[in-house]
Amino acid sequence: MKKGFYTIMSAQFFSSLADNALLVSAIELLKTSHAPTWQVPALSPIFALFYVILAPFLGAFADAVPKGRVMFVSNAIKVIGCLMMLFGSHPLVSYAIVGLGAAAYSPAKYGILTELLPNSQLVKANGWIEGLTILSIILGLLLGGQLVGHMVSAHLLAFDMPLIDTGVDTPPEAAISLIVFLYIVAALFNLRIPRTEAPLQPLSHSVVELVRDFSSCNARLWSDKLGQISLSTTTLFWGVSGNLRVIVFAWAAAALGYTTTQASTLAGVVALGTAVGAIAASMRVRLDQATNVIPLGIGMGVLVIGLNFIHNVWVAAPFLVILGAIGGYLVVPMNALLQHRGHNLMGAGRSIAVQNFNEQACILGLGAFYTGMTKFGMSAFASITVFGLVVAGTMWLIRRWHARNLVVHREEVDHLLALARSDKH
Repeated sequence: MKKGFYTIMSAQFFSSLADNALLVSAIELLKTSHAPTWQVPALSPIFALFYVILAPFLGAFADAVPKGRVMFVSNAIKVIGCLMMLFGSHPLVSYAIVGLGAAAYSPAKYGILTELLPNSQLVKANGWIEGLTILSIILGLLLGGQLVGHMVSAHLLAFDMPLIDTGVDTPPEAAISLIVFLYIVAALFNLRIPRTEAPLQPLSHSVVELVRDFSSCNARLWSDKLGQISLSTTTLFWGVSGNLRVIVFAWAAAALGYTTTQASTLAGVVALGTAVGAIAASMRVRLDQATNVIPLGIGMGVLVIGLNFIHNVWVAAPFLVILGAIGGYLVVPMNALLQHRGHNLMGAGRSIAVQNFNEQACILGLGAFYTGMTKFGMSAFASITVFGLVVAGTMWLIRRWHARNLVVHREEVDHLLALARSDKH
């Protein structure tokens, strides 16, 4: 791997670490402020909001500006959102601003991989960056849980700045004040990301033209016989997993009687399994073999429903590791295949923006659905059943879709797989 790849990984690690610690802090902040119950599951869709609204502009922006600079600006926006939450803005509004920073960050983070590395290293690179991202999710969830827990927060709140009243009086506020510094560390790594030789694409100043260009890119990826399969798979996976992270907190409280701090460890266990699966896929699955992992998605949906029958943490922990591992093994090859097709069809930044739009729209839609179920009294167990059925059923349809493509469009699919086997961009 090129040296710049490790700088990208470091920047991504600290930014993702802060994102996930902030999620736990925001959950605890809503609970301690006695906010309505539905506002906790609303965190996932509100985070996805700007991914969807600004999708036509963010990909073009990432292709028009050096991607290291885009990532730096994005982390600065996350810092602003953090400070808003710390100093009194509603947690949902503040978390939406952090989501804006994340939305701008993502096309640059993934797009630079296709500019920096050859096709032959894309699955491996995705495996490592997803594995490291998932490690940061684990540590971020654990860190957030510990920061809002009584033991650590008592020490943080005992610290006073001389002559300055910071206004930090609760455990979630103390946690958020430390998370700001994690974003700053990520921003410093962003400044060290090398400039690639990929040419910058001019950014149109016409909103109508940008929307038309994005719509064209979206249609192009959905009409591609490999792009449509990989995009539908990753869209479903991230749509469900983005909400499942919050559902685990509700499930752990209902099934095990866990607090936010205790539940954060179980949410981290899912991420641990995903990291194992991601790294395993990066070592075993070639880019042209990515579609072979589709059946795992059906099994993942069935396993999600199995959570309803677990009421013992010693059973729950290994079960969640297996569930996460299947997800990681599924999503890494499909994500790499999607990046490969997108890079060839329209450019890295635009293709990642299309991917983000679809995935985050799924998070937004499913999150809004789950928030509505919570508001009208549906239990965590019923929500898990619905999510499991959605995953299994949709993955079965995707498998049928790909099988039909292999029969009806065999020559085109074979040609695209041959391109995936090539080491050239």
